[in-house]
Amino acid sequence: MKTLLSLCLMLVPVSLSAQEGSVTYDHTVVYGFANPEAQPAQGDSAQAARAGHGGEGARRGPAAQGRAAGGRGGNRTVAGFRMPEGLPTNSLASVVLRFNASESVMSQAEDRAEDRVEEVAQSSDVHGGMAGFADRIRMSSPVRSDQERLLGAYSNNTDGTLVEELEFMGRTFRVTGVRPSYEWRLVAEQSEFMGYMVQKAETEHDGKTIEAWFTPQVPVSAGPGQFGGLPGLILVLSVNRGEELYSATSVDLGELDTVIAPPEDGDEISREEYEQIVEEKLEELRTSRGRGHIHRIG
Repeated sequence: MKTLLSLCLMLVPVSLSAQEGSVTYDHTVVYGFANPEAQPAQGDSAQAARAGHGGEGARRGPAAQGRAAGGRGGNRTVAGFRMPEGLPTNSLASVVLRFNASESVMSQAEDRAEDRVEEVAQSSDVHGGMAGFADRIRMSSPVRSDQERLLGAYSNNTDGTLVEELEFMGRTFRVTGVRPSYEWRLVAEQSEFMGYMVQKAETEHDGKTIEAWFTPQVPVSAGPGQFGGLPGLILVLSVNRGEELYSATSVDLGELDTVIAPPEDGDEISREEYEQIVEEKLEELRTSRGRGHIHRIG
């Protein structure tokens, strides 16, 4: 690993201008109800790595991963329910990460997720009612990824602080904690993405397999959401071979015109308190499933 790390750092010169800027990502999350291998009994934290999930795209470099995510399958049977052809199986949003040498903050881009979903649906000749049907199924799903949406995240590389703005079952929380310490393994695999040389890294964390492609040409330890800790900016990141995918669409280097600061919206809560709420509410959904009751958080 040390040899690969040294090679990455030698490939390009470190420039001060590359230590500040912004990157825009497409953020795709596969709905748990559309994943026949999801584990609703324990939420998405129990969805461990599954061999072959995501197909060839998960093994052909960052560009192929970006194209592979977001696709729709034909008719499939999930938990006794036969999903109609054309039913949306994922959410698609655009997010922006602003960063400097010591901290970063991610927020929703101007074109919100609803606009992107509508665009995808129209391009696939999906009737508008299908999106609403999928949303109703998602609202009653006991899979965590169907009920939770990351709205923003602030990360401080100096002290490890992580502040996330999360929407869970209709309520917004501001969760404060510490960014996970990922034990990255650098892989002897390189590629090119958006004109940048990228290096592959892998890790397992909280029962999930995580694959990242980062560029030493932008020498900041930053990435989307809670992810980071590599010797370069993460441009593509995949969780569980495509269940969640961040793929950069633009990179702008240079001085920022905004201050990097933690999100301020939502009820402030600790990570432990938030996880307890999530566990309790998902259990309510599991026990009430089939009786037509949907419990939202007031």
